[in-house]
Amino acid sequence: MSDEIENNSTGADDDWGAALAEQAESEAKASTESASQEDYVKADFQNLEADAVGESLADSNLDMILDIPVTVAVEIGRSKVTINNLLKLNQGSVVELDRLAGEPMDVNVNGTLIAHGEVVVVNEKFGIRLTDIISPAERVKKLK
Repeated sequence: MSDEIENNSTGADDDWGAALAEQAESEAKASTESASQEDYVKADFQNLEADAVGESLADSNLDMILDIPVTVAVEIGRSKVTINNLLKLNQGSVVELDRLAGEPMDVNVNGTLIAHGEVVVVNEKFGIRLTDIISPAERVKKLK
């Protein structure tokens, strides 16, 4: 019985060896054929310059994202306080911020700084006048 198992495993080893040898031969043959092939076919691509169809497609793709809502937040400053001091705050308390009076405020869109601005009052409502737009390159630098 053990002789049969040994014979079967030896036969399986021979089959594996033959299969590996056959695969190596076919790979070697394929590499020599591709290396010796001198006739290459040049790919024929369409002209990729912008045309009326391409521009309208780009406009429609842009139109798809124009209605996505984003959160715009204006930050006048920050402060770190202990929980003890936070619990002592009441009406009329003053919290010191890390900004000076007259210093521009940060305008964030979805948590990303995009501009600096100053407070304005329009029709008895607060607004912000943008004084400096952060360039995309600067935004990427701040992410790192």
